[in-house]
Amino acid sequence: MASEWVNLLVEKGLLSAGQLEQAVALSRERNESLIKTLVRQGLIPEEKLLRVVAGQQGLEFVTFRDIRPESAAVASLSARFVAHYRIMPVKLTGNRLLIAMSNPFDQAAGEDIESSLGYRVDRVLACETDILEAIQIHYGVGAETVERILSGMTGQGTGQPLQESHDLELKAEDASVIKLVNQLLHQAITDRATDIHFEVYRDDIILRRRIDGVLYDTTVSKNMASLYPAIISRIKLMAGLNIVERRLPQDGRARVNIGHYQYDLRVSVVPAMHGENVVIRILPTTMLFSLEQLGLSPRHSQILMELIQLPHGIVFVTGPTGSGKSTTLYACLTRLNTRDHKIITIEDPVEYEIKGIMQTQVNPRIDLTFARALRSMLRHDPDIMMVGEVRDRETAEITIQTALTGHLVFSTLHTNDAASAAIRLLDMGVDPYLIASTVRAFMAQRLVRVVCDHCREWYDLKGKRCSRGKGCTQCNGTGYRGRVALSEILQVLPDIQDLILRRASARDIRQKAVALGMQTLAADGWDKIVQGVTTVEEVTRVTFDTLSNVDSP
Repeated sequence: MASEWVNLLVEKGLLSAGQLEQAVALSRERNESLIKTLVRQGLIPEEKLLRVVAGQQGLEFVTFRDIRPESAAVASLSARFVAHYRIMPVKLTGNRLLIAMSNPFDQAAGEDIESSLGYRVDRVLACETDILEAIQIHYGVGAETVERILSGMTGQGTGQPLQESHDLELKAEDASVIKLVNQLLHQAITDRATDIHFEVYRDDIILRRRIDGVLYDTTVSKNMASLYPAIISRIKLMAGLNIVERRLPQDGRARVNIGHYQYDLRVSVVPAMHGENVVIRILPTTMLFSLEQLGLSPRHSQILMELIQLPHGIVFVTGPTGSGKSTTLYACLTRLNTRDHKIITIEDPVEYEIKGIMQTQVNPRIDLTFARALRSMLRHDPDIMMVGEVRDRETAEITIQTALTGHLVFSTLHTNDAASAAIRLLDMGVDPYLIASTVRAFMAQRLVRVVCDHCREWYDLKGKRCSRGKGCTQCNGTGYRGRVALSEILQVLPDIQDLILRRASARDIRQKAVALGMQTLAADGWDKIVQGVTTVEEVTRVTFDTLSNVDSP
């Protein structure tokens, strides 16, 4: 039977006779199925291959975009079983169980189900990646490891968490618990998560991950609650924290290898009513920071390039937490990072290490504040400085004095838009003359999600051709994949300086800046909508407080 479907591939022109001969030899050499060899070698897409095989074998080919496994079918097989055989139960009708598999010639799973559980097995074909994703969705990340751990514990299925500190120390070093935590981290990184949230409640635990700036629930095994203390202890050990201390917040960091890449984990543990909540921030140890990759409009890119070439002055980047301020500043510093520049940063914390730049992390516990570090760093003869954030009058005034003495300074402020940044400095008590004479620009930004290229569809909006994502496996059904920056740059030109000196309102400053040609966040957003980069919903979500100041296209 196998030779018939193989010959069919050649007849349909999906495979040459030479490619087939090489694949057959390689599959024998590696002792793996011919189907797996053909797919792994990239000779034919898995879906095309399985559709041909399904037709020849009289089977149906399915995708889990089009069908949803029944809960009764999922409950009929354990997570360990489906993970071992890489199959997915689809439907249970009486004594007949329909399963999806990627290799129709592997009889072991069906025989095991019939002999051990007594079901009669029917089969459909599906891509292996589709099956593995369905297992994760319906059984939970690491569910098979949870079952394996619990099967070796006394009182399996009691749902009682481990309590004794001695037990926690042992379980935290258990190979299976280590594997489970590694699985949770690996899957989060694979799914492009930037943060993992472990949350404990009276009768449940919740795992959430932030992807492209939005939090999503992650399916986990219902039995994971029994292992929650051991999981948290394992995370604490990785981050060098005290696993016995559960009453006070703790912060630590760890470094892990996933594939060929290294990642820094910033771990924060906070006591809650029913245990400890943990947030893990995931940061690649190496990132290529490029101004071109920020997604700025050509006009904003040109303005920013001119600003970073100035010999002295201050450039403030503003926006809420998570708006990409640090990424923009790192991109600027990377562009300026040459051997003829001495660059010093003062950060809280240092998010990414950049070779050639002297980076210092503040430490309030020993009174190493932004202001104190800034005073000391001036003695190191810098050309360019970055102050992670201006939070108070003292830091603001020292930052301004640094610019007045011939340095180019980058920093951040927490304000909603560029015009409000000037008012924020005035509210701190900074002299308006100092602001007007040293600040070269206030740049505000937000991050919006980008429409997924794999499921993009076009539609008409008020005579403009716009796009949106339908949702697919590449974007986890969200319709978005990746993020890009929206920005507005308020250059402190003479007319703006006059308004600052007169302590004008943010509204007046904003109106004058727009009259002078400033493109607002909302206007930049509308441009990206009509370019098909993002959607109306995304721009509205992040610029709802500025949309009234600009007309839609």
